[in-house]
Amino acid sequence: MTDFITLMKHELLITVIIFLLLFVKIGKGMKNENLLTLIQVLLLLNAIAGFFFNESGSLFADMFYTSPLVAFQKNVLNIGVYLISLLFGDWLKKTPHLPEFFILLLSALLGMFLLISSGNLLIFYLALELATIPVAAMANFDLAKKRSSEGAMKMILSSAFSSGILLFGISLIYGATGTISFGELVNQINGSPLQVLAFVFFFSAFAFKLSIVPFHFWTADVYEGSPIATTSFLSVISKGAVAFIFITALYRVFGGLYEIWYWMLAVLAVLTMLTGNLFALRQQNIKRFLAFSSIAQVGFILVAISGNYTAGTSSVVYFVLIYIFSNLAAFGVAAVIAEKTGKENIDDYKGLYKTNPFLSWVLALGLFSLAGIPPTAGFFGKLFLLTAGAEKGNFWLIIIAGLNMVISLYYYLKVVRAIFMDKNENPIEPIQVSASVKLGMIICALGIVFTGLAGKLFDYIQSLIA
Repeated sequence: MTDFITLMKHELLITVIIFLLLFVKIGKGMKNENLLTLIQVLLLLNAIAGFFFNESGSLFADMFYTSPLVAFQKNVLNIGVYLISLLFGDWLKKTPHLPEFFILLLSALLGMFLLISSGNLLIFYLALELATIPVAAMANFDLAKKRSSEGAMKMILSSAFSSGILLFGISLIYGATGTISFGELVNQINGSPLQVLAFVFFFSAFAFKLSIVPFHFWTADVYEGSPIATTSFLSVISKGAVAFIFITALYRVFGGLYEIWYWMLAVLAVLTMLTGNLFALRQQNIKRFLAFSSIAQVGFILVAISGNYTAGTSSVVYFVLIYIFSNLAAFGVAAVIAEKTGKENIDDYKGLYKTNPFLSWVLALGLFSLAGIPPTAGFFGKLFLLTAGAEKGNFWLIIIAGLNMVISLYYYLKVVRAIFMDKNENPIEPIQVSASVKLGMIICALGIVFTGLAGKLFDYIQSLIA
């Protein structure tokens, strides 16, 4: 029982919070302001508790495993969820279904935790479904808006399609190897044609979840139609969790097919970076802009994964932490402006600095970090990603990634120029930011500035990798 509580600490804490919210819902209820404050406190305590008493071990015949590295990955996601509860507090207070939103969000987070800790294809599939289905309901949370329902429908259809592909791939894997255990699959993978075909289906399911080109078509429409709180969850938490398990599955399970999936990663990384950047250049809606930006960022993650396990894992975990601060800073400002004014186009942000300097600087910091401009943390994150990718020695891939960073500079700085330099006859009026939202933005800004300067953090992540 002690091992069960210690090893499944993260999952049990999330489950307890979900049950507390269920009791609140079926009871007399609470005012949204008081309930949101309670949720924020619980999520903060959950994030703090995640850093203590982390041990390595496995449960349920190795179907579930954990380690200090896995615990740190879960803690990164915990920090992101806590920031989401702060940054989107204004919208959350107004929604009539606040408990349901967090029950869905935490259920998806629980699925992601189980996904990261999965040691068996069965629990892997079930965890992936638990991490996906609640998010589709969250995408439809703006019940009065037609585009929210359209976004949710597109996500459900794309998720169902990717789940079907994944199940077919799993069935082929089992047929080719006779096992669904990750520990046993390592010794059974020999590169036979059937195994390669099974892996292609398995890989394709990941490509859908990560929005890798050409499996990205659902992303922009779902991001635009969903509430910004859901969009941010999809963009940073969901992608971070899938990236964590993706690199583990490639190296720890399908390492025997390295020569095959390396070239798949290299080609798809180039396509993903180019497509994300070129489409981001022409976007006017801030959510679609950040959607294609996130697609381009996935391309850089693929470059890092293609290197080797140690360098790739440490750089990806480090980058996801930075990406959470950077992207949530941008989404947080976009959410405040959309909530107060209803404006979501980039042209509406012209002259924002004159009326809202605090929001302008937070958004600029987030965009600078996403672009990889020093001395923000995003520069160090991109540097470590490219360094990890260079481990293989294919410098053509690093050169293409570097050129894509130059392209991304243009569209990120275009938004910054609109905020600080362009004139607007009808600028956005001064916006009063609530205390919790301001706290979330300050945490993101500090994370962007200091995470990159904390070199020992990257060394610590490397020390966690066995």
